[in-house]
Amino acid sequence: MDDFDSRPIVVGVDGSAASHAALRWAVDEAGRRGCAIDAILAWQGGYGMMIGAVTPDLLAESTPEREHDRWRRVLDDAVADVDAGGGIRMVLVTQDAGPALVEASKDAALLVVGTHGAGPVRSALLGSVSAHCVRHSTCPVVVVREPSPRKDRSAAVGSGALATPGPLL
Repeated sequence: MDDFDSRPIVVGVDGSAASHAALRWAVDEAGRRGCAIDAILAWQGGYGMMIGAVTPDLLAESTPEREHDRWRRVLDDAVADVDAGGGIRMVLVTQDAGPALVEASKDAALLVVGTHGAGPVRSALLGSVSAHCVRHSTCPVVVVREPSPRKDRSAAVGSGALATPGPLL
């Protein structure tokens, strides 16, 4: 294994169809390269403010520990859904996703993220993790589009595979 292959592929995971497609793409690429995968799920704790009537049950469910456990399950489920032969290291961080992924990929071979295709206006208002990664990462970035529903269902019959259009670079 050469130096390039010894560096992992870092992939952002958030439980969405776009991140699932990115994870599958990363697993395929890691198989070709013979390298490990670091699956990163970054989340921001939103338990500081609630609007409206708050029941004791709702308040008890919104603790940092419960949020951490919920995101851990999302990451576990995403990784369990792909077969990578045990080569995926799972990392859960409480941080904004863009900066967390850029930091995690400093010594990576690639950074792989999914895109929801929010469009320029929505991305400008809400921010875009993929755009942040492309602008700030020190390694190559692969952006994988969210799979779109097929209009012609007959094309998918028998394939059983998740078709992703590939990188958008």
